[in-house]
Amino acid sequence: MKNHQTQVRVRYSETDQMGVVYHGNYVPYFEIGRVEWLRNKGISYASMEESGIGLPIVSMQINYKKSARYDELLTIHTTFKSQSSVKIEFDCAIYNEANELLTTAVFILVFISLKTGRPTAPPDYILELFKTLV
Repeated sequence: MKNHQTQVRVRYSETDQMGVVYHGNYVPYFEIGRVEWLRNKGISYASMEESGIGLPIVSMQINYKKSARYDELLTIHTTFKSQSSVKIEFDCAIYNEANELLTTAVFILVFISLKTGRPTAPPDYILELFKTLV
């Protein structure tokens, strides 16, 4: 399945004095979504790194539509969009408890060798996963 959802509750430390989530805190929310997307597919990000593969963000576009607030339960939607030789792209969205769309994003990540820091082909087990998503 191309889609996965996970939930996080907004912590007080992620907000300003008005209880609104600081804009920079959406990036970690989306990271939680991507890591849980992988985990849901049987891939541990930690074990991928232990095997020498990293997956840094090379591009992100975030559109803020409505504020998330302190103590809200957010649902992070992560959708596999595409994969090329070394890149993977995700469409993401965050909804509040009232199912209102708060934020959308597009992330492009590149598989790299942690030894060289250079782009590399995804491991075979990830390529097999991509075949099931097409």
